[in-house]
Amino acid sequence: MLKQLTIQNFVLVSHLDISFASGLTTITGESGAGKSILLGALGLLLGDRARADVVGPDAAKTDLSAEFELAHNPALANQLRAADLLDDDATDCLLRRVVNKDGRSRAFINATPVTLQYLREITERLVDVQGQNEHQRVVDKSVQLLMLDEYGELLQHREAVTKHYRLWQQVLKAIEVQQGRLSALEDRKHLLSYQLEEFTAAELIPDELESLEREQKDLSQAQNVLGLLEQGLHDLDNIDSLRHTIRNLNALDNNNANLESAQATLSSALSLLDDATRDLRHFQDQVVVDPGRLSEVEQRLELIIDLARKHKTKPEALLAHQATLQAELDQIDADSSELETLFIDREAHHAEFLKHATTLAKKRRAVAPKFAEAVNQYIHALGINEGALSVELTETENELGLEQAEFMVTTSKKFAPAPLARVASGGEQTRIGLAIQIVAAERSAMPCLILDEADVGVGGTTADTIGRILRNLAKHTQVLCVTHAPQVAALGDNHLRVSKANDETQIEPLDSKARIDELARMLAGADVTEKTREYANTLLAGAKT
Repeated sequence: MLKQLTIQNFVLVSHLDISFASGLTTITGESGAGKSILLGALGLLLGDRARADVVGPDAAKTDLSAEFELAHNPALANQLRAADLLDDDATDCLLRRVVNKDGRSRAFINATPVTLQYLREITERLVDVQGQNEHQRVVDKSVQLLMLDEYGELLQHREAVTKHYRLWQQVLKAIEVQQGRLSALEDRKHLLSYQLEEFTAAELIPDELESLEREQKDLSQAQNVLGLLEQGLHDLDNIDSLRHTIRNLNALDNNNANLESAQATLSSALSLLDDATRDLRHFQDQVVVDPGRLSEVEQRLELIIDLARKHKTKPEALLAHQATLQAELDQIDADSSELETLFIDREAHHAEFLKHATTLAKKRRAVAPKFAEAVNQYIHALGINEGALSVELTETENELGLEQAEFMVTTSKKFAPAPLARVASGGEQTRIGLAIQIVAAERSAMPCLILDEADVGVGGTTADTIGRILRNLAKHTQVLCVTHAPQVAALGDNHLRVSKANDETQIEPLDSKARIDELARMLAGADVTEKTREYANTLLAGAKT
């Protein structure tokens, strides 16, 4: 519910505070008094485009704010809390719009800056403005479908359809992303497969390189080693003179310490030479000269080194590199398997969507004639005797189901039905929109409804009917109605008068006496008489019945 509107430096209004109550509030005033200023200020707060010429003379900026009560709108309150725009225990929402002299503007919700688009999204669920020259929420096809679903109590089915549609679309998006990724990786997969085939053919084993290098070294040096061994053994075999010397020295009968030391050292040296000769002969037996094997080893080493060079890694790191390549290929294969799973999920979610959407479609087609019949009763009551509304459902496929709704309207039997937005008369369009809103309000919590001259072009009994319908509608939602019809104005629970003094627009609530004066002015214009006052009093008295 709209509780308060504050206007500062807007066109010809320097400052204005307006309080609003629940029920039906009628707003009246002479032409040119400034009712359009009130609607213009509200329009800016609802997200209309700002212009520099709205800033009052000699002012640097226009500052507008509106306070709304959200106690009966918990869904919107929770949305604002989720966005950190409303405290947990708060139920009031303050909208603010500041327009600078250069036409730039800023929007705020509870003192927090927001985008204009977000402001529009929020206010669409707070206020609905209907007027002859204003955009009407009810001509929006998505709103029309929502009204039909609310009237038919189909929102639970609708939510199920939306849920499965979005899941289906999420999977489609995931498939698109995965397919794009796999397509980009297809060349990489072929390269990995080719590279791994090379590794498979190479049959690398751990620590092979070290072993091959050692074997290659031994085989390449074998011939030279054997030559050295033969020479060394030959020299060792020719030490008989040394043996003879040692035998002669050992035969000397002399206990000289130096001699005994020399005898012992020479005996040890001879023993060590014999051990060395034996060890060299054993080693000689193990040295293998095998040109064929050497060729094999060298070819194997060349293969390993070439493979390392090709993959730009160290030879000893080849096995680790092979494991890395295999892991990458395995991941691509896993992604391919995941894609297959996504295909299965896609079919499952689409099937669920179609199941729920088909059920919803049947229910919509069943409720559409009932909705149209209920609206038509109000259309006739509002003075459009030949008017009729029908609901046209056309096939589509989106998150709202398998059809879209459009309200088709005719105001005369001479004309074929056409979309509500193309109804020729603005007054008729407003009244038909009002009839739709009334029916929709029976089963849904409507936003605050602002009507700009919904009674244009009518009077007498029809105007009285409009007023009573609006008063009945106001039991469900707050209604603000700008009117020139005294019959409508008399039926308001609250009455505001717009007037102008010294080029300043003023808006004031009327007490009983002032209300009679205003109704008398609306009835008689400038020539207010006791008779018109009496008739105004009669209107007020009749409004109570």
